[in-house]
Amino acid sequence: MAPLTFKVAPDSKVQLAKIDPRYDADIDRAKAEAEFVKLTAELDELQELLFGAGTHSLLVVVQGMDTSGKDGTVRKVFSQVSPLGSYVVSFKVPTEDELAHDFLWRVHQKTPAKGMIGIFNRSHYEDVLVVRVHDLVPEAVWRQRYRLINDFEHSLTQSNTIILKFYLHISKQVQEERLLAREQEVTKAWKLSAGDWREREYWDAYMAAYEEALEQCSSEAAPWQIVPADRKWYRNYAVAHKVVTTLRGYKDEWLSKLGKLGEERLLELKAFREKV
Repeated sequence: MAPLTFKVAPDSKVQLAKIDPRYDADIDRAKAEAEFVKLTAELDELQELLFGAGTHSLLVVVQGMDTSGKDGTVRKVFSQVSPLGSYVVSFKVPTEDELAHDFLWRVHQKTPAKGMIGIFNRSHYEDVLVVRVHDLVPEAVWRQRYRLINDFEHSLTQSNTIILKFYLHISKQVQEERLLAREQEVTKAWKLSAGDWREREYWDAYMAAYEEALEQCSSEAAPWQIVPADRKWYRNYAVAHKVVTTLRGYKDEWLSKLGKLGEERLLELKAFREKV
């Protein structure tokens, strides 16, 4: 089976121009959409096991250019997951208080506790992307952040946080089509922003920034996955498949932990009833 996403190996070079944003792994759309429904249902079950076992947490990082589908991916992939065990955070322009601290301060506070799924719709990577493209800090500052990000993510994985990072790879042509489509749909007009068009002028600079971020911050424990995103159905399927197959690897461990907890609860209940 052809890979659904393109994993960035540590210390490898990334050339986004050589990855087709319309890539679909030769998968039949109808079959993928049918399997997607099953994957989202399974993800709900896995989230319940994650929550019950309380031994791990899951951090999902979603990055991409405007209209690449960050909101849609999060909404569709996690549509069946209980809001009691998951949440979404979006990191935008930092406040004065946040700027008074190191750039990871606001991020660390939002990382998921054990048993929880935390989803970052935009993340700490904005501090080596937007900040770089718009010269908001000197190069010497943002360039050292690669190491700080790697250390930060390493510390999270050492505390049993599973990290999945997705870059939604959209073409400049499809981005334009989606921006124009918003102007034609009254129900989506609220999404319109002149800033989206202004940011398109920096497309090449963003591609260079993304390529280096993907290269510098892809580790064995927290690798980047490049997801072709011109086809929405494929984007959603590829992300859901990766999340579910990753969590499946922990299922037996969680079931074992929950089995032991169940035995302890039954013994406690038996002891209680014997006293009554």
